[in-house]
Amino acid sequence: MIAHLRGAVAAVSLNSAVLDLQGVGYHVMCTPSTIADLRLGQEATLWTSMVVREDSMTLYGFANAEERDMFELVQTASGVGPKVAQAMLAVLPPERLRTAIASSDHATLTKVPGIGRKGAERIVVELKDRVGAVASSAVAPAGAAWREQVHEALVGLGWSAKDADAAIDRVAEDVGPDPDISAILRDALRSMDRGR
Repeated sequence: MIAHLRGAVAAVSLNSAVLDLQGVGYHVMCTPSTIADLRLGQEATLWTSMVVREDSMTLYGFANAEERDMFELVQTASGVGPKVAQAMLAVLPPERLRTAIASSDHATLTKVPGIGRKGAERIVVELKDRVGAVASSAVAPAGAAWREQVHEALVGLGWSAKDADAAIDRVAEDVGPDPDISAILRDALRSMDRGR
């Protein structure tokens, strides 16, 4: 099995690249985001997964090992082959894909070409337990550190953990990319007062 390739980028197309490793060119199928980072003549490293069929051997390349591992995991669901798995990663980064599966977010999964409602449901049923442990921290939105801080503050003020979680959920959608903990705490406290 070829785990990764490092070499000069010899060619780039819409869905593949060729890496030159000491005079041998490896043709690698890639997602658009991976291709966007490649530059002709510059050295690049691609984490790879080789798919062997009766009539072909195809290398799929990814920017990092997390993408490659997710590509291999989603293929274990029935009805998901390498092309659909690659489409999943082209539409959803690994963290978002993991979150969608762990939280049974069928709407997000159906944004991927080739996945309908039934396919999304099957993927969730077959993979939810397998990504659940990995995705437990990923289910929270990015910057989830603020959640823990606000939760600890609310519990420290005498609220139950359940009430703290409910208040955080009520204000979470208004939290921006650079959260102000004191403002979030005030909003959570206001939401608790309204909930009484």
